[in-house]
Amino acid sequence: MKIQKNIVLERIDKKPILIDVFFLKETINQPVVVFCHGYKGFKDWGAWNLMAESIAKAGFCFVKFNFSHNGGTIEDPIDFPDLEAFGNNNYTKELQDLNDVLDWVQDHFKENKSIDTNNINLIGHSRGGGISIIKASENSRINKLITLASISDFGKRTATVGDLEEWKKTGVKYVVNGRTKQQMPHYYQFYKDFKENEERLHIESAEKKLNIPHLIIHGDKDTSISIDEAKELHQWSSKSKLEIIPDADHVFNVKHPWNESVLSNELEEAIKVVLAFLNK
Repeated sequence: MKIQKNIVLERIDKKPILIDVFFLKETINQPVVVFCHGYKGFKDWGAWNLMAESIAKAGFCFVKFNFSHNGGTIEDPIDFPDLEAFGNNNYTKELQDLNDVLDWVQDHFKENKSIDTNNINLIGHSRGGGISIIKASENSRINKLITLASISDFGKRTATVGDLEEWKKTGVKYVVNGRTKQQMPHYYQFYKDFKENEERLHIESAEKKLNIPHLIIHGDKDTSISIDEAKELHQWSSKSKLEIIPDADHVFNVKHPWNESVLSNELEEAIKVVLAFLNK
């Protein structure tokens, strides 16, 4: 297997993006799977590398990346050394990042016979699921969509972050990261950007517009995002399939750091479902 880690995608007037690629060297025309991490996440979180290898071994070119303002840096892509960038992140920046990664995939692999750049699929976890749904609804390059423990609504997570007047006055709200104990800032631009792009960022509308297959995977022990949100997504799209993983929590029973050499049973089950869907 060929594994390339921390490829730097430089962009004009935008922060760079770090990308990882996993694919089989001897196999031709491997479809592409692009993975989007979630809120307070990063491409190397927990067992995502093991997941990438598992899907790549099944004959797919697996691409994962750090959103440009996720709080990591080029030098230190794990955790959140750049809280200023984190505070300046927003949904439209993440949509632009994903679009630039899709462009990069098509350009980077255009002469590579191992990779089929006309067969691109998206996987998004949690908030990355919402980003993936919107991108899939507005971009004809996406063949299939998979969401893991996805949210179904950006609005209720944006407008209710504390008192709006106080947020506007001080310009910042803080959220504690339970694992790192950092006070993570959200600048008021996050709310402004959401309001300015509210129609585009309406996940229900995006889901209803989808004309590609959508696999919705959720754990029945997810205490971060209710399984009801998965059921909503499924209800909104006639092209969707809902798979519930028994005993799985929001991150499918893995954690960061993940020092095991194997996946959790629940994440392994989710990947089996993903591969059956992609191969169909």
